[in-house]
Amino acid sequence: MAYAKNNYINTAELGRAIKRRREELGLSLRDVADVTEVSASTLSRIENGTGKPDADNIARLTSWLDMPIDRVMNRNAEDDVEAVVYYPHEATPEIVEAHLRADKNLTPETAKALSELFRVAYKQFSVPGKKK
Repeated sequence: MAYAKNNYINTAELGRAIKRRREELGLSLRDVADVTEVSASTLSRIENGTGKPDADNIARLTSWLDMPIDRVMNRNAEDDVEAVVYYPHEATPEIVEAHLRADKNLTPETAKALSELFRVAYKQFSVPGKKK
């Protein structure tokens, strides 16, 4: 049986997550490369959407991001429901983004825009270190 040529990893999503986390932490590509053992040039290509990381690099990067690998997996168009997978220790903006992306009433562009809007508002109004 021949397999259709599919992209199983959403490298654009992975690239956005890496860049966002790297900028939040104030790290350079070299800093992330040192921690993840993924070359700075590979990281740059992934962030720019031109790189296709191998399985080992995907595992290293999702581990560094503390992100379920399911978050960057492409789904089949015929899937009725996309499961929202997250870990309890994930940041609230990451969880909200996963839910927005899984919402069948939103286009991917709308889900992304709402996610970024929420991320900005959350950063502005959250009080670091305060738990209720």
